[in-house]
Amino acid sequence: MENETELRKPKGAGGYVLIAVSAIFFFVFLILPLVTVFQNAFSDGMLPYFKAVMDVYTRKATLLTLEVTAIALCVNTVFGLFAVWAVTKFQFQGKRILTTLIDLPVSVSPVIAGLMYILLYGRTSPLYPWLKSHSIHIVFAVPAIVIATIFVTFPYVFREIVPVLETEGTDEEEAAAIMGANWWTIFSRVTFPHMKWAFFYGIVLCTARAMGEFGAVSILSGHLRGLTNTLPLHVEILFNEFNSQAAFAVSSILVIIAIGILIVRSLLEARAKG
Repeated sequence: MENETELRKPKGAGGYVLIAVSAIFFFVFLILPLVTVFQNAFSDGMLPYFKAVMDVYTRKATLLTLEVTAIALCVNTVFGLFAVWAVTKFQFQGKRILTTLIDLPVSVSPVIAGLMYILLYGRTSPLYPWLKSHSIHIVFAVPAIVIATIFVTFPYVFREIVPVLETEGTDEEEAAAIMGANWWTIFSRVTFPHMKWAFFYGIVLCTARAMGEFGAVSILSGHLRGLTNTLPLHVEILFNEFNSQAAFAVSSILVIIAIGILIVRSLLEARAKG
């Protein structure tokens, strides 16, 4: 154990230079911006800060963000589990194409995704007359925000679980099936214990991505204040109105949530390694 510790210690100037560069990079690009957010949020004192945070439009944006995140998380968790099970437990034609398509939202700009849904559900879409006749409002309404958020968070749960189950293989599930276990017993007693930390980690990443989404949501929301504005969009509106203190105050909510998510992520990583 002591030899292993010795090997991990930096030796020579090169190791310390790398550590110094990493620390400087971490401070300049991560710590300093976070400090700036809170410094500007409280620049006019506590009262203006709480006034901005407790503003009716901020509360509505927060509730909408949490609602959209919860829906996207539920949909993508269910989809992720089904897709993981299909990809890792069965062999079929087109499996590689399926996994490539699942990764598509990572490579497509969120703005492009928003424009795609405008074309699909907007006024120029062949579907629009039918949607209008049935009083279904998607674009510039909450459903569009939900769809956009689901799209950009599509692969996260799936991608975290796939490597774990591919490493584990199918021997244990096959043995359980031979012994007469049904699919739920196999999943809950054999499969899930192997993947549970990856599963929870994927949920954390999906939540973080959903709450911070801006590009696709900005295209599809219509920026209707108090109706279709999520927290990132509300911050943009406040900043464009030159109300920078309120913009930073609302931004601090997202920062606090992000820090909380990072803490949960660290705890999950520690439990998984332990």
